[in-house]
Amino acid sequence: MTNGQRTDPLIAFRFKVEIDSTIQAGFSECSGLQVETELEDVREGGVNDYLHKLPKGSKYINLTLKHGITDSDVLWNWHRDVVNGKLQRKMISVVLLNARNEERWRWNFKDAYPVKWVGPEFKADGNAVAIETLELAHHGFDVKVTK
Repeated sequence: MTNGQRTDPLIAFRFKVEIDSTIQAGFSECSGLQVETELEDVREGGVNDYLHKLPKGSKYINLTLKHGITDSDVLWNWHRDVVNGKLQRKMISVVLLNARNEERWRWNFKDAYPVKWVGPEFKADGNAVAIETLELAHHGFDVKVTK
């Protein structure tokens, strides 16, 4: 609660993904907004009842984006260029919106590039959307909260 006003949680389906500040596709899923700090256990001489847990470093997992395939081959071409040795790093932003489609949270992934592309699964007895998956390595992210 802020200043006596109720603040509802933001809904996870109201998001967009920008690649180099341009919306490239309507993504159905986004995961990998995660950072973990590794710890090192250190014993202090003469103190036997606990270990000091000291931060060793942090690691980021890859960002994974999923969306229905369209006529656009932009993501496929970006990954194909990496496979062919032409690495092009881009800024990826994941933006969480409120009910009025106003930006509230923004995760900016630095120097991202595709490391895995997965095409759709086809089933003759189904009617699901054909989904393309792109996994991106990056050099970490920062977070901006708009109030």
